[in-house]
Amino acid sequence: MIRTPRRARTDGAEQALLDTSVVIDLAEIDRSLVPEGSAISAITLAELAIGPHAAVNAAERSRRQDTLQRAESAFVALPVDVAVARAYARLYVALPQPAPKPRGRRGFDLLIAATALAADLPLYTRNPRDFAGFEGLIEIVTV
Repeated sequence: MIRTPRRARTDGAEQALLDTSVVIDLAEIDRSLVPEGSAISAITLAELAIGPHAAVNAAERSRRQDTLQRAESAFVALPVDVAVARAYARLYVALPQPAPKPRGRRGFDLLIAATALAADLPLYTRNPRDFAGFEGLIEIVTV
């Protein structure tokens, strides 16, 4: 299921897993659309950690380092563990067959989706096409 976000509950009862795209754009997103109890995947931290090293200039490197540090302090990072590994396999077989081995960005997306599946959390993203094919297994919320 793909849906647009509803206003988050003010008591913080709703929880979600935020995709890296949401964390990067958080300053531009209406915060009432993102549940307060949100977490991120350890994979998101890995993606964000790459950012400063891939920056083309000092200003961009500084901005990306700031994004990484804010994410590290603001969110609980859910680990990639045995439950995520099993969820990864469930999602992989949901891909159109024959599915190529997920590599690069697609591999990260699959691990983030597996984290959401293992934790039974909706996945909030700015890029719903990155998670096409998983709608029957996880709830994808576009912000």
